[in-house]
Amino acid sequence: MTQQEILRTFGLSSHQLALSNGTQIEIESLVRVVPGKRIVCRAQWCGQEVYAKLFFGHNAQRYCQRDKKGVDYLVQSNIPTPPLLFEGELSSFDVPVLIFAAIQSSDNAEVVWLSSSNSQRFAIALRLMKEVARHHAAGLLQTDLYLKNFLVSGELIYTLDGDGVRYYSTLSKQKAYANLATLLSKFDVLEIRDWLPDLLSAYAASSRWQERPDLNRTLKWINLKRKQAAIDYADKKVFRKCTDVEIQYSDGYFQAWATQNPIEHSTITAKTLDSLIDTQVRLKSGNTCTVTLASIQGVECVIKRYNIKGFWHRIERALRQTRAATSWSNAHRLTLLGINTPKPIALIENRHWGFRGKAYFISEYLDAPDAAVFFSNEPDQSSIDDAVRHVVLLFYRMYLLKISHGDMKATNLKLFKGVPWLIDLDSMRQHHCDNFALKAHVKDLKRFMKNWQDAPSLYNAFIQAFYAVYEDSSPLRLAGLSKN
Repeated sequence: MTQQEILRTFGLSSHQLALSNGTQIEIESLVRVVPGKRIVCRAQWCGQEVYAKLFFGHNAQRYCQRDKKGVDYLVQSNIPTPPLLFEGELSSFDVPVLIFAAIQSSDNAEVVWLSSSNSQRFAIALRLMKEVARHHAAGLLQTDLYLKNFLVSGELIYTLDGDGVRYYSTLSKQKAYANLATLLSKFDVLEIRDWLPDLLSAYAASSRWQERPDLNRTLKWINLKRKQAAIDYADKKVFRKCTDVEIQYSDGYFQAWATQNPIEHSTITAKTLDSLIDTQVRLKSGNTCTVTLASIQGVECVIKRYNIKGFWHRIERALRQTRAATSWSNAHRLTLLGINTPKPIALIENRHWGFRGKAYFISEYLDAPDAAVFFSNEPDQSSIDDAVRHVVLLFYRMYLLKISHGDMKATNLKLFKGVPWLIDLDSMRQHHCDNFALKAHVKDLKRFMKNWQDAPSLYNAFIQAFYAVYEDSSPLRLAGLSKN
């Protein structure tokens, strides 16, 4: 949807909005949209660049006041936060508005993080630990602890989103440590294992308790919170209308489309996709799954159609989650957890009276060789060595996250500039039980190494890399991988 179309869904006909004090804001871009509830936008107001929050719905006033109250807590505690310049309403609508100053030469911590080196990220993490310690020392909890809710400007870190800030007159140590673990769970699973002792020491040095949280207990909390966040997002949130996903029901079809995709999808139907599958580049033909490389409005996409073979297959699949939905969920799960996979674009399912039938999963096309082609054709040994290490780090990351792929043949791993990307996610699982996770990981290891049985040099290179990376080599031994 265009910006104007999004504004219209909130009853706003223009990007210029008059305020109750006689001034007006001119919306330049939308930063965040919570359907039916809130718009956060970059705007011009009284000759200066600002960020405005507009609140909608039955609870608009309550959410606006909660946001302002959180900002007041931060200001009273001398914690940097963008100054609140205006509190009021739109002149022609009962829409509460908060306007904040734009901090010059700044960016949210998530953007800075993604563009930083490992050492730079560690430095940012240390600063965030000290900032969260200041929150806790003031009796404050930021309940929505994401990197994007912090702003980095030079040496200063600003706290954003007063809506998530809560004050406790007596903040317990356990509640504070659990809150800290929420932020730590947003860091990469490999990096956090190396950084955690130093990060906890940095937190302790600035906290009211002056003692370092227990390392092992914190690590358990981090893993628990990371897993729960993945469940809440990938198994629930992306199947309903939210900031990242648009939902449509029409003509017996459920459709979920990523909001940040370049395709105008209002005219895309199952018949459109079937036509593309029949006329464009077929990648795989099968009774249960058909895969096509197609161009949709100039965007190269991979369309996977999960077919129904017959009556009994339809009965079997009718009440189960479709494999397309599993792929959609897992693509979002990997993205959230920092594992490369082509961007999910859409999920489309045939539904009648709650019964599921034929389904489609659309993702961006990644123009890169699969692992078999890459390692067969790459002439540079240093590039091969780097790619081997990147692949092994991917496996170790999945092991720590208790994620199994389920079909680790070489064609399901693409190497883009020597970095691995996972595809074919309909058998992927994130396990709750340690024992099941270990067994599934061992199976993935065995299947992956089977790809290189006829390439002894590469096989041995993987073996050496696995033993160099894995702190605990028991999965390797269970998979029959020996260093000799």
